[in-house]
Amino acid sequence: MAGKTLWTAADTGGARYRYYAGVRLLLLSDIHANYPALEAVLSDAQARKYSHVVHLGDALGYGPHPREVLASLRDLEAVCIMGNHDRMLLDRADGLNMRVSIVSQALAWQLERLSERDLDWIRTWRDGIDDPEVGARYRHGTPVSLDDYTDSVTAAREAFAGWHGRLGFVGHTHHPAVYATLNAPVGEWVKHQAFFDGGTYMVPPGARVILNPGSVGQPRDGNPKASYAVYDTARAQFQVFRVDYDIGRVQFDVQQAGLPEVLGARLLLGK
Repeated sequence: MAGKTLWTAADTGGARYRYYAGVRLLLLSDIHANYPALEAVLSDAQARKYSHVVHLGDALGYGPHPREVLASLRDLEAVCIMGNHDRMLLDRADGLNMRVSIVSQALAWQLERLSERDLDWIRTWRDGIDDPEVGARYRHGTPVSLDDYTDSVTAAREAFAGWHGRLGFVGHTHHPAVYATLNAPVGEWVKHQAFFDGGTYMVPPGARVILNPGSVGQPRDGNPKASYAVYDTARAQFQVFRVDYDIGRVQFDVQQAGLPEVLGARLLLGK
Protein backbone atom coordinates (compact mmCIF):
# COMPACT_ATOMS: atom_id res chain seq x y z
CA MET A 1 0.00 0.00 0.00
CA ALA A 2 1.08 3.57 -0.61
CA GLY A 3 1.10 4.66 2.99
CA LYS A 4 -1.23 4.43 5.95
CA THR A 5 -4.77 5.65 5.37
CA LEU A 6 -7.71 6.43 7.63
CA TRP A 7 -11.21 6.19 6.18
CA THR A 8 -14.08 7.97 7.88
CA ALA A 9 -17.37 6.06 7.65
CA ALA A 10 -19.54 9.00 8.70
CA ASP A 11 -19.84 10.24 5.12
CA THR A 12 -21.87 7.62 3.25
CA GLY A 13 -20.43 8.85 -0.02
CA GLY A 14 -17.00 7.79 1.19
CA ALA A 15 -15.37 11.15 0.38
CA ARG A 16 -13.94 11.94 3.83
CA TYR A 17 -10.61 10.34 4.51
CA ARG A 18 -7.08 11.53 5.14
CA TYR A 19 -3.69 10.29 4.03
CA TYR A 20 -0.24 9.99 5.59
CA ALA A 21 1.56 9.47 2.27
CA GLY A 22 0.86 9.41 -1.45
CA VAL A 23 -2.31 7.65 -2.53
CA ARG A 24 -2.73 5.17 -5.36
CA LEU A 25 -6.30 5.21 -6.62
CA LEU A 26 -7.63 2.15 -8.40
CA LEU A 27 -10.06 3.67 -10.90
CA LEU A 28 -12.87 1.51 -12.24
CA SER A 29 -15.85 2.49 -14.35
CA ASP A 30 -18.70 1.03 -16.39
CA ILE A 31 -18.49 -2.55 -15.13
CA HIS A 32 -22.05 -3.07 -16.39
CA ALA A 33 -22.64 -6.26 -14.41
CA ASN A 34 -19.75 -8.07 -16.12
CA TYR A 35 -18.17 -10.04 -13.30
CA PRO A 36 -15.54 -12.01 -15.29
CA ALA A 37 -14.12 -8.70 -16.53
CA LEU A 38 -14.06 -7.30 -12.99
CA GLU A 39 -12.40 -10.47 -11.69
CA ALA A 40 -9.66 -10.21 -14.33
CA VAL A 41 -9.10 -6.53 -13.58
CA LEU A 42 -8.82 -7.05 -9.84
CA SER A 43 -6.42 -9.95 -10.35
CA ASP A 44 -4.23 -7.80 -12.59
CA ALA A 45 -4.44 -4.83 -10.24
CA GLN A 46 -3.06 -6.75 -7.26
CA ALA A 47 0.47 -6.01 -8.45
CA ARG A 48 -0.27 -2.27 -8.68
CA LYS A 49 -0.40 -1.80 -4.89
CA TYR A 50 -3.41 0.49 -4.89
CA SER A 51 -4.68 1.95 -1.63
CA HIS A 52 -8.21 3.14 -2.54
CA VAL A 53 -10.87 2.09 -5.01
CA VAL A 54 -13.17 4.52 -6.83
CA HIS A 55 -15.91 3.31 -9.17
CA LEU A 56 -17.06 6.06 -11.51
CA GLY A 57 -20.55 4.81 -12.26
CA ASP A 58 -22.57 2.21 -14.15
CA ALA A 59 -21.87 -0.84 -12.06
CA LEU A 60 -25.19 -2.11 -13.43
CA GLY A 61 -26.95 -2.38 -16.77
CA TYR A 62 -26.39 -4.71 -19.76
CA GLY A 63 -24.67 -7.67 -18.06
CA PRO A 64 -25.73 -10.90 -16.30
CA HIS A 65 -23.86 -10.53 -12.98
CA PRO A 66 -25.36 -7.64 -10.98
CA ARG A 67 -25.18 -9.30 -7.54
CA GLU A 68 -21.62 -10.49 -7.98
CA VAL A 69 -20.41 -7.06 -9.08
CA LEU A 70 -22.11 -5.26 -6.21
CA ALA A 71 -20.76 -7.77 -3.69
CA SER A 72 -17.25 -7.28 -5.03
CA LEU A 73 -17.45 -3.48 -4.88
CA ARG A 74 -18.80 -3.71 -1.35
CA ASP A 75 -15.93 -6.01 -0.31
CA LEU A 76 -13.45 -3.53 -1.80
CA GLU A 77 -15.01 -0.70 0.22
CA ALA A 78 -15.12 1.19 -3.05
CA VAL A 79 -16.28 4.78 -3.29
CA CYS A 80 -19.13 4.41 -5.81
CA ILE A 81 -20.41 7.23 -7.99
CA MET A 82 -23.91 7.16 -9.45
CA GLY A 83 -24.05 6.32 -13.15
CA ASN A 84 -26.93 6.76 -15.56
CA HIS A 85 -27.69 3.02 -15.64
CA ASP A 86 -27.56 2.81 -11.86
CA ARG A 87 -30.00 5.71 -11.67
CA MET A 88 -32.29 4.14 -14.30
CA LEU A 89 -32.44 0.95 -12.25
CA LEU A 90 -33.49 2.93 -9.17
CA ASP A 91 -36.08 4.80 -11.24
CA ARG A 92 -37.46 1.47 -12.39
CA ALA A 93 -37.55 0.22 -8.80
CA ASP A 94 -39.65 3.31 -8.00
CA GLY A 95 -42.04 2.71 -10.90
CA LEU A 96 -40.53 5.43 -13.09
CA ASN A 97 -39.10 5.34 -16.62
CA MET A 98 -40.79 2.07 -17.61
CA ARG A 99 -40.11 2.36 -21.35
CA VAL A 100 -39.18 -0.87 -23.14
CA SER A 101 -35.73 -1.16 -24.74
CA ILE A 102 -32.69 -3.42 -24.70
CA VAL A 103 -31.37 -1.32 -21.82
CA SER A 104 -34.61 -1.65 -19.86
CA GLN A 105 -34.79 -5.41 -20.45
CA ALA A 106 -31.43 -5.86 -18.77
CA LEU A 107 -32.32 -3.51 -15.91
CA ALA A 108 -35.67 -5.23 -15.29
CA TRP A 109 -33.94 -8.62 -15.15
CA GLN A 110 -31.27 -7.27 -12.78
CA LEU A 111 -33.82 -5.60 -10.53
CA GLU A 112 -35.54 -8.94 -9.92
CA ARG A 113 -32.26 -10.37 -8.64
CA LEU A 114 -31.13 -7.58 -6.34
CA SER A 115 -32.00 -7.42 -2.65
CA GLU A 116 -33.40 -4.48 -0.73
CA ARG A 117 -29.97 -4.23 0.87
CA ASP A 118 -28.44 -3.83 -2.59
CA LEU A 119 -30.93 -1.14 -3.56
CA ASP A 120 -30.48 0.72 -0.29
CA TRP A 121 -26.73 0.81 -0.89
CA ILE A 122 -27.08 2.03 -4.48
CA ARG A 123 -29.32 4.85 -3.22
CA THR A 124 -26.38 6.13 -1.14
CA TRP A 125 -24.21 6.59 -4.23
CA ARG A 126 -23.74 10.25 -5.01
CA ASP A 127 -23.85 12.12 -8.27
CA GLY A 128 -20.28 13.29 -7.94
CA ILE A 129 -17.81 13.70 -5.10
CA ASP A 130 -15.23 16.41 -4.55
CA ASP A 131 -12.22 14.86 -2.83
CA PRO A 132 -10.26 17.64 -1.08
CA GLU A 133 -7.34 15.42 -0.17
CA VAL A 134 -6.63 14.25 -3.71
CA GLY A 135 -7.84 17.58 -5.11
CA ALA A 136 -10.13 15.79 -7.54
CA ARG A 137 -13.74 15.52 -8.62
CA TYR A 138 -15.28 12.10 -9.33
CA ARG A 139 -18.34 12.08 -11.59
CA HIS A 140 -19.78 9.77 -14.20
CA GLY A 141 -20.19 11.85 -17.35
CA THR A 142 -18.19 15.07 -17.10
CA PRO A 143 -17.04 17.06 -14.08
CA VAL A 144 -20.28 19.05 -14.42
CA SER A 145 -22.77 16.38 -15.52
CA LEU A 146 -23.84 12.80 -14.86
CA ASP A 147 -25.33 12.31 -18.34
CA ASP A 148 -23.13 14.32 -20.74
CA TYR A 149 -20.12 12.70 -22.39
CA THR A 150 -16.52 13.88 -22.29
CA ASP A 151 -16.00 12.42 -25.75
CA SER A 152 -14.45 15.20 -27.81
CA VAL A 153 -12.22 18.23 -27.49
CA THR A 154 -15.30 20.42 -27.84
CA ALA A 155 -17.11 18.59 -25.01
CA ALA A 156 -14.00 18.77 -22.84
CA ARG A 157 -13.61 22.48 -23.47
CA GLU A 158 -17.22 23.03 -22.38
CA ALA A 159 -16.64 20.96 -19.25
CA PHE A 160 -13.49 22.90 -18.39
CA ALA A 161 -15.41 26.16 -18.86
CA GLY A 162 -18.02 25.08 -16.30
CA TRP A 163 -15.63 23.56 -13.80
CA HIS A 164 -12.47 25.12 -12.46
CA GLY A 165 -10.85 22.20 -10.68
CA ARG A 166 -7.54 20.63 -11.65
CA LEU A 167 -8.26 16.87 -11.61
CA GLY A 168 -11.48 15.32 -12.87
CA PHE A 169 -12.07 11.58 -13.07
CA VAL A 170 -14.99 10.45 -15.25
CA GLY A 171 -16.33 7.40 -17.11
CA HIS A 172 -19.43 7.00 -19.33
CA THR A 173 -17.70 7.03 -22.76
CA HIS A 174 -16.18 3.54 -22.36
CA HIS A 175 -13.01 5.00 -23.93
CA PRO A 176 -9.86 5.38 -21.79
CA ALA A 177 -8.56 8.88 -22.44
CA VAL A 178 -7.14 12.12 -21.10
CA TYR A 179 -8.22 15.64 -21.97
CA ALA A 180 -5.75 18.28 -20.79
CA THR A 181 -5.66 22.06 -20.88
CA LEU A 182 -2.46 23.91 -21.69
CA ASN A 183 -1.90 27.65 -21.70
CA ALA A 184 -1.44 29.12 -25.17
CA PRO A 185 -1.25 32.67 -26.58
CA VAL A 186 -4.88 32.38 -27.69
CA GLY A 187 -6.03 31.07 -24.30
CA GLU A 188 -6.67 27.59 -23.00
CA TRP A 189 -5.72 24.85 -25.48
CA VAL A 190 -7.27 21.40 -25.00
CA LYS A 191 -5.38 18.26 -26.02
CA HIS A 192 -6.63 14.66 -26.18
CA GLN A 193 -4.80 11.36 -25.69
CA ALA A 194 -6.38 7.90 -26.06
CA PHE A 195 -5.13 4.64 -24.53
CA PHE A 196 -6.13 1.87 -26.94
CA ASP A 197 -3.43 -0.48 -25.63
CA GLY A 198 -3.02 1.18 -22.21
CA GLY A 199 -0.22 3.54 -21.32
CA THR A 200 1.06 6.19 -18.94
CA TYR A 201 0.29 9.89 -18.71
CA MET A 202 2.15 12.27 -16.42
CA VAL A 203 -0.07 15.19 -15.42
CA PRO A 204 1.92 18.36 -16.22
CA PRO A 205 2.32 20.91 -13.40
CA GLY A 206 -0.36 23.55 -13.72
CA ALA A 207 -2.41 21.62 -16.29
CA ARG A 208 -6.07 20.88 -15.76
CA VAL A 209 -7.07 17.37 -16.78
CA ILE A 210 -10.10 15.10 -17.20
CA LEU A 211 -9.04 11.48 -16.86
CA ASN A 212 -11.10 8.46 -17.96
CA PRO A 213 -10.02 4.88 -17.09
CA GLY A 214 -12.26 3.36 -19.75
CA SER A 215 -14.75 0.55 -19.20
CA VAL A 216 -14.14 -2.60 -17.20
CA GLY A 217 -17.13 -4.50 -18.54
CA GLN A 218 -17.93 -3.08 -21.97
CA PRO A 219 -15.06 -1.31 -23.80
CA ARG A 220 -16.16 0.57 -26.90
CA ASP A 221 -12.90 1.79 -28.40
CA GLY A 222 -12.47 -1.27 -30.63
CA ASN A 223 -10.31 -3.14 -28.13
CA PRO A 224 -12.37 -5.80 -26.30
CA LYS A 225 -9.92 -6.02 -23.38
CA ALA A 226 -11.19 -4.71 -20.03
CA SER A 227 -9.82 -1.29 -19.15
CA TYR A 228 -8.94 0.28 -15.80
CA ALA A 229 -6.47 2.81 -14.41
CA VAL A 230 -4.33 3.68 -11.41
CA TYR A 231 -3.60 7.26 -10.42
CA ASP A 232 -0.60 7.94 -8.17
CA THR A 233 -1.01 11.25 -6.34
CA ALA A 234 2.65 11.52 -5.34
CA ARG A 235 3.87 11.16 -8.93
CA ALA A 236 0.88 12.76 -10.67
CA GLN A 237 0.90 9.62 -12.80
CA PHE A 238 -2.13 8.14 -14.57
CA GLN A 239 -1.69 4.60 -15.90
CA VAL A 240 -4.23 2.71 -18.02
CA PHE A 241 -4.13 -1.09 -18.21
CA ARG A 242 -5.92 -3.42 -20.64
CA VAL A 243 -6.72 -6.97 -19.52
CA ASP A 244 -7.99 -10.09 -21.29
CA TYR A 245 -10.98 -11.87 -19.72
CA ASP A 246 -13.31 -14.76 -20.53
CA ILE A 247 -15.77 -13.13 -22.92
CA GLY A 248 -17.23 -16.53 -23.83
CA ARG A 249 -18.32 -17.05 -20.22
CA VAL A 250 -20.19 -13.74 -20.23
CA GLN A 251 -21.86 -14.53 -23.54
CA PHE A 252 -22.99 -17.90 -22.19
CA ASP A 253 -24.41 -16.26 -19.06
CA VAL A 254 -26.20 -13.62 -21.17
CA GLN A 255 -27.82 -16.42 -23.16
CA GLN A 256 -28.74 -18.41 -20.06
CA ALA A 257 -30.34 -15.33 -18.53
CA GLY A 258 -32.49 -14.78 -21.60
CA LEU A 259 -31.03 -11.33 -22.16
CA PRO A 260 -30.73 -9.91 -25.70
CA GLU A 261 -27.83 -11.72 -27.39
CA VAL A 262 -26.42 -8.46 -28.74
CA LEU A 263 -25.33 -7.64 -25.18
CA GLY A 264 -22.89 -10.53 -25.34
CA ALA A 265 -21.99 -10.36 -29.03
CA ARG A 266 -20.78 -6.76 -28.87
CA LEU A 267 -18.18 -7.66 -26.23
CA LEU A 268 -16.02 -9.47 -28.81
CA LEU A 269 -15.95 -6.36 -30.96
CA GLY A 270 -15.16 -3.88 -28.23
CA LYS A 271 -18.10 -1.81 -29.43
